Amino acid sequence: MFLDEKKLGPRPEPWPARPQRRLSPRAEKAVMAIIFFNLLMMLVAPLGGATIVQGFLALFSGF
Repeated sequence: MFLDEKKLGPRPEPWPARPQRRLSPRAEKAVMAIIFFNLLMMLVAPLGGATIVQGFLALFSGF
């Protein structure tokens, strides 16, 4: 296949660089709170889940 590059004309200019997006201080605090809550739940939720499972087992086993 042959492509005649002279008929295409000059190459277009590259897109201008986008400025870096930054979070506002309020959004940074919100993200940090969400991350802290998720880390806390990773530690607490398995304990709560195990307690609920043990409660159901005790309920249905007749204790």
